[in-house]
Amino acid sequence: MKVNKIYRSLLDKSINSMLSAIEIYNKPNFSYREETFAILSVNSWELLLKAILLKNSKYKMRSIHKLTFKKNKLGKDSKIKIPELNRAGNARTISIIDVIKNLDNTNFKLDSTLQKSIFSLIELRDNSIHFFNANVISKELQELGFACIKNYINFIKSNDIDIELDNYNFYLMPLAYVDSKLDVKAILTEEASKYMDFVKNQVASTDEEAEYDIAISIDISFEKSNSFEGFTMKYDENGIPITITEENIRRNFPLEYNDVTSKAKKRYTNFKMTKDFHKVMNVIKSNPKLYYKRIFNPNSTAEIPPGKPFYSTNIWQELDKHYQKK
Repeated sequence: MKVNKIYRSLLDKSINSMLSAIEIYNKPNFSYREETFAILSVNSWELLLKAILLKNSKYKMRSIHKLTFKKNKLGKDSKIKIPELNRAGNARTISIIDVIKNLDNTNFKLDSTLQKSIFSLIELRDNSIHFFNANVISKELQELGFACIKNYINFIKSNDIDIELDNYNFYLMPLAYVDSKLDVKAILTEEASKYMDFVKNQVASTDEEAEYDIAISIDISFEKSNSFEGFTMKYDENGIPITITEENIRRNFPLEYNDVTSKAKKRYTNFKMTKDFHKVMNVIKSNPKLYYKRIFNPNSTAEIPPGKPFYSTNIWQELDKHYQKK
């Protein structure tokens, strides 16, 4: 099947821009990492969304061009619109904000939480010159970065976009913001404070069960204990292993069975606790990323030791495949 060259180019540039954002962020000594990540990640989203808009508009370049009225012989605006040209004489393209608005006209409405996540990064990009004290909020900015990458991957998967994600590794260094020399009492600049308030308002107005995230909380503690006693897991066979101790299991698997069923009734239009539901739950229980059973007595010799099951909030991604969201 023949693929439109402009569409393919936009997708390729999008993935390369996101990889560049991650690579620069993960450099061990780069003082402008958060701002550069924002610039490149916003560019990545813009290219990706332009590719979708172009495809949904049957590959008409006018769909992504910034249009202006053509001048008539008298120098006045005519009724004909033509692409606005830049200083080099090439057609300008519309901004990412306009892309999001125009996608609505193609019956492709972007998730509201995803929009808030992208807008938070756009604000960081646009205000980066004012962040004289960016290191002080680097942890919060990395939480935005984690959400950005997670959203990017989920968006590509859920919309069947022509990008082979298996060929790439998407992760930010989990300890990138840890700096023993950082003065925790440092004062935020006025501009940085305003930006943090903006993001907090975005998060506060978001549904906890939303498919996408604005920020993913980071909470890292160092304990003088045997790490081999922890529960180790990896999200990818080639990924970084994560050790989870009994103390923070509850934070990673916050849902109990009754939480799942009660929220499912509110989330889906066709949810019923039938045999099909229990089949889906059995599949979820086989996935260590979604299910964890806390054993009451770790030293029990019983074949199936008694315990209590807990579920990750990522369970909704699996249930969404089987039920219709409201």
